[in-house]
Amino acid sequence: MDIDKFLDEHENKDLLRFLTCGSVDDGKSTLIGRLLYDSKLIFDDQLSTLRKDSEKSGTTGVGEIDYALLLDGLKAEREQGITIDVAYRYFATPKRKFIIADTPGHEQYTRNMATGASTADLAVILIDARYGVITQTKRHAFIVSLLGIKHVIVAINKMDLNDYSEDVFNAIKADFAQFIDPLGIPDIHYIPLSALKGDNVVDKSAATDWYDGDTLLSTLENVNIAADHNYSDFRFPVQYVNRPHLNFRGFAGTIASGVIKPGDEIAALPSGKKSTVKNIVTADGNLDEAFAGQAITLELQDEIDISSGEMIVKVGNTPAVSKSFDAMLIWMSEQPLDLSRTYHIKHTAKMTKAKVDVIKYKVDVNSLRKQNTDKLELNEIGRVVVSSYNELFFDSYRENRQTGSFILIDTISNNTVAAGMINVPVAAQDVPVNSEREVLEKHINDREFNWDHGIVSAKQRATRNHHYGKTVIITGSKDSGKQQLAAKLENRLFKSNLNSYYLGIGSIRDGLDADIREGFVNRDEHLRRLGELSRIMTDAGLIFITSIDDLDDYELEHLKLLNTPNEFFVISVDSHRFDSFQPDIAIEELLDYEDALSQIVALLGAKKIIPEYCI
Repeated sequence: MDIDKFLDEHENKDLLRFLTCGSVDDGKSTLIGRLLYDSKLIFDDQLSTLRKDSEKSGTTGVGEIDYALLLDGLKAEREQGITIDVAYRYFATPKRKFIIADTPGHEQYTRNMATGASTADLAVILIDARYGVITQTKRHAFIVSLLGIKHVIVAINKMDLNDYSEDVFNAIKADFAQFIDPLGIPDIHYIPLSALKGDNVVDKSAATDWYDGDTLLSTLENVNIAADHNYSDFRFPVQYVNRPHLNFRGFAGTIASGVIKPGDEIAALPSGKKSTVKNIVTADGNLDEAFAGQAITLELQDEIDISSGEMIVKVGNTPAVSKSFDAMLIWMSEQPLDLSRTYHIKHTAKMTKAKVDVIKYKVDVNSLRKQNTDKLELNEIGRVVVSSYNELFFDSYRENRQTGSFILIDTISNNTVAAGMINVPVAAQDVPVNSEREVLEKHINDREFNWDHGIVSAKQRATRNHHYGKTVIITGSKDSGKQQLAAKLENRLFKSNLNSYYLGIGSIRDGLDADIREGFVNRDEHLRRLGELSRIMTDAGLIFITSIDDLDDYELEHLKLLNTPNEFFVISVDSHRFDSFQPDIAIEELLDYEDALSQIVALLGAKKIIPEYCI
């Protein structure tokens, strides 16, 4: 055997970083231990120690190996039988190299889970088949989506305790799919397994002959992550200016994204000064090309002033440059977020001061509902606007995880208090003083003041149409029949010679919103555009009708404001998501469309939306 060839092949294997997450006691550590054991990746001395530790601290019974002890090495973890800190393990198969992050399941250690997920390419979300999808499962799935992980394996574990029931597997799969569908994760695999017994971990299990998918290891070996990395946008945060002697000046750092070659024209931010790459220097010699993840030193053709914390990019391909941005924030401190305090912000290689101007909303991870709030507590997730003392150079997190992420640091304790994912820049003049609602109201006031009206007035349209323009939103669950009700309402009003128009949300998504990706964060922009569209439709004198899957109080309130000054009506079908927002009609169960239509038309008449002689 050619040992040099073997080592070279091993060195150049594809690397997959993945984490295990889920609720406490779902079997995350046991699964990884079993994966290593069945893959014959545990040395004899490790196995001997594991057997001894299992006798002393194991929880699987006399004579049984407790595979979780391979990961749970802290004394407190073994005493309590839980994972507290993130444990990393490294292993390789003939196809691929792996770095595993075993993350805690307890809610109080959610920040540790987010840390482990921040660099992962794939997440294995474990679900205990006895309990199904619970709150912590949803919390971790939501964080996985926020952190831009595109590949998820849903490992439905402990199937042996449910007699390997296909019905149990399918029920949990359907329940989890319903929750995760709005999050927009593109690649999801469901695997029934038993980490303790080894079913479908490395080898196919005869106990699940009804399952025709791959094992866990096979899925990990074959998942394609090549397209996940951003090689289009070159971003090089400068960490250090290397000046060993008078004849050399280089800029050292790790490439956040993209590819660079000698001869490429670059620009320095924030100065905007341009030059050309002369050499790409490393400890092993100069390179003809460098790409994301490599630590290099760039030598330029020209002597331009670049300092640590600044960024080198390619000419014609620049990130956003702003002091303010919109972001999703995971709060990691026991001290709540204080809007009056100043924090340090660490973004790529730059450190400066920052503050959170406003919390737009926090997210109930169990239902994905948005809630108004003025603070974020430990492990809570919210959408915020952040302002920094100096300009930052960033992309949206969805486009570039490296330049779209940041952390907030307490200025006194120096502890990390939050991790953030940037959505979009925010113009400085739009940063709210007291609340996000103030910004929306200011936008509406400015929009109405600057509205470019035609010669025909709203009153003239109403006189001819016999009604003013109105918006009717019909909301409910996917299979509630809301689309049919909306279409029938349009037809009923049309036959009454009223200018009604129904536009399905799918048509909006595939047309007006074709440039928006699916996902929780992008839903806000989707609804903003819908609100602006409803304002235009109602200004044209139409009774605009659309139907949308479950909306919460926050979303309905914003749609109502965006439709200002025209009237806005909400019909709720089989929906129980409201806390304070009261729909105009709540239809508990849609059995008789004619009865529902009569209720709606009666409401419109009672509200004098439509004069009685037109009904």
